[in-house]
Amino acid sequence: MSPDIIFEDDHLIIVSKPSGILSIPDRHDPSKANMQDILSRKYGKIFTVHRIDRETSGIMCFAKTAEVHAALSNMFQQREIEKTYLAFVSGNVQPEEGSIEAALMPDPLHSGRMKVSPTGKKSLTTYKVIERFKNCCLVEAGILTGRMHQIRVHFKYIGHPCLVDKLYGTNEAIFIRDIKLKNLKVVKNIDTDERPLVARTTLHAFRLKLVHPATEKEMIFEAPFPKDLKALLNQLRKWA
Repeated sequence: MSPDIIFEDDHLIIVSKPSGILSIPDRHDPSKANMQDILSRKYGKIFTVHRIDRETSGIMCFAKTAEVHAALSNMFQQREIEKTYLAFVSGNVQPEEGSIEAALMPDPLHSGRMKVSPTGKKSLTTYKVIERFKNCCLVEAGILTGRMHQIRVHFKYIGHPCLVDKLYGTNEAIFIRDIKLKNLKVVKNIDTDERPLVARTTLHAFRLKLVHPATEKEMIFEAPFPKDLKALLNQLRKWA
């Protein structure tokens, strides 16, 4: 459950967060594993620049000083930092590339969830289909606004939720047999001894592009798929 350090200097740390770890301490249970505490034990005081969901894997940025944190936070607010995600989504996404613009707000009926609403905050996601399979696609997604669960809700909104998504999708897990049978619509809460191929949201923070606040050099960082998503991709290419 430890992070992979992608880059580190005197100013910032770029890590690849494993799925299952929180970005910051939980308000109700601070003992839960989170990236901020893990890095603080190694580096001392660090500053979280942005977050990704617990089940989402991939790139996160942390600052080592308050000054760098302020500079990076401002860059995020001004949309000067590019974040690119990879997601396995259900169905046959059309067109090949495009954008999803739908305002988002917290769902008043379901705590911890978001919903599309005309009274919500403006939200824009761009996407491009990278690879197609029998009943799903691998897409690259960019977020031009930073709303909670934005990519997950937007793809559900256009009828293509993440292939595995316990909140917004239909599948809680994907098994190899589902791919072999060309059937990726899995019934929830399957009672089986088989180990799932993927049992978390099929979303990965893949790339981060920014201008270093100290050196002013443009830098691009990438985090390859972790084992579970790499295995999913291999099986889809083989069977689907």
